[in-house]
Amino acid sequence: MTATSPKRKRAATRRNGVGKPTWDIAQFFPLQGDWTEEEYLDLDRNSEPHLIELNDGVLEVLPMPDMFHQDIVKFIFILLDTFVADLRLGRAYFAPLPVKLWNKQLREPDILFLASHRIKDKRKPPMGADLVMEVVSPGSEARKRDLKDKRRVYARAKIAEYWIIDPKRRTITVLTLSGKSYKVHGVFKEGSQTTSKLLKGFRVPVSNVFAAGEGK
Repeated sequence: MTATSPKRKRAATRRNGVGKPTWDIAQFFPLQGDWTEEEYLDLDRNSEPHLIELNDGVLEVLPMPDMFHQDIVKFIFILLDTFVADLRLGRAYFAPLPVKLWNKQLREPDILFLASHRIKDKRKPPMGADLVMEVVSPGSEARKRDLKDKRRVYARAKIAEYWIIDPKRRTITVLTLSGKSYKVHGVFKEGSQTTSKLLKGFRVPVSNVFAAGEGK
C-alpha cells in the first residue's frame, strides 16, 4: 500500500502575509543537476542570501549580514563571552541560533546570553534568553524590525535586557524589562561606555564597537 501525505487545509489569504504561500523559500531550491559553475559563482552577486525567522507561523526572510555587521558582532561577542565565562554565569552565543520565544515564534538574535539554569538540552533551541543584542542593518524595514517589532517581541518573551547597536546613529541603546514592556536603561554614544543592568560590571566602549566594524 502506498502511503500518502495528508493535504494541508488551504488557508484564505489574509493581511500581513499570513495565509500566503512562502514564495521567498522558492529561491533556495533551484532544479538539482541544472546548476553551472558560473551560476553558482553568481549566487552572491545576483541572489542575496538570507536568514529566516519564524514570526507567529510566518517565515520572515532576512538579508545576510555583511562584514561590517559581523565585525561589530565579533567584537562585542568576545567581550561578552569572556565576561560571562570568567564569572561562570552561563554562555554567550551568536547567530545563527534559533531561540524559541513561544509557540511558532523563533528568533535569531545577533548575540545572546543564557544563564546557566536556562541551558538544558543543547540539541534543541533554548527557550527564551536573558539578554539579546541586535546590530541594526541598513534600510527602513530592518530598522523597524529591530527598533520596534523585536522590542515588542522580546519584551513579551520576558527577556530581561535588549541591546540595540545602531551603526546609523552610532549609539547603543540598552533596554531593561519593566513589567510587560522595556524602559531605557541608557542611550550610549561614542566616547562613553555601555553598561548592563543585568550583568553588573560588564562594559562596552561604544567608539571601539564602531571602529571594529570599520576595521580600525
